[in-house]
Amino acid sequence: MAPTVGEAFVIKVLLADDEDLVRSGLRTILTSAGDIEVVAECDDGVHVADAARQHRPHVVLLDIRMRSADGIVALRKLRALPEPPVVAMLTTFDVDEYVQEALRIGASGFLLKDTEPEVLIKAVRDLARGGAVLDPKVAARVLSAVADGERAAEPARRLLASLSDREREVVALIGQGLSNAEIGSALHLSEATVKGYVSAVLGKIGAVNRVQAALVAYRGGLIA
Repeated sequence: MAPTVGEAFVIKVLLADDEDLVRSGLRTILTSAGDIEVVAECDDGVHVADAARQHRPHVVLLDIRMRSADGIVALRKLRALPEPPVVAMLTTFDVDEYVQEALRIGASGFLLKDTEPEVLIKAVRDLARGGAVLDPKVAARVLSAVADGERAAEPARRLLASLSDREREVVALIGQGLSNAEIGSALHLSEATVKGYVSAVLGKIGAVNRVQAALVAYRGGLIA
């Protein structure tokens, strides 16, 4: 369960990447924020789940491809934990073949390894609040890569048809990468009200998280 982030809350992060330079850069950026602490690091996928059990991070940034036990294997183990952390996959700008599987298992988003510092910090904060990472710079590439060549799939349209007009507005904005606060601003709703709509939408369309909801919106033609 995602924590409620308050002013004094410290977000615990686990970094898993087989490149020392990448981990060092991420650590430097994240620890510059007063409310984020890197509690553990792994240079392969083998020990990620054990490290998560020991350190109980709120957020895991997980390289999607590593030399030993790739990120998909580690993601499955993380998702099987009794209280799994929120996981965002680290990737390059080239969307690879593992994206669809990561979405299916329940990854809460994707971050570029060269993400701007302020974007990275905001993403981790959003993840800790139970949100998803759908940066506009990468969302379209990720979603189009897993669209299976069918722009408006009938199953997705049927799922979207089960939603109210307001719920369809919400899921469309989720697909554009907006946070609950940003959706509230766009629709003139309170953040608490948006949170209720998001929960209802995820339940109705059978999505594990916001990234999967965005994929349904993309396949159903709600977003370009």
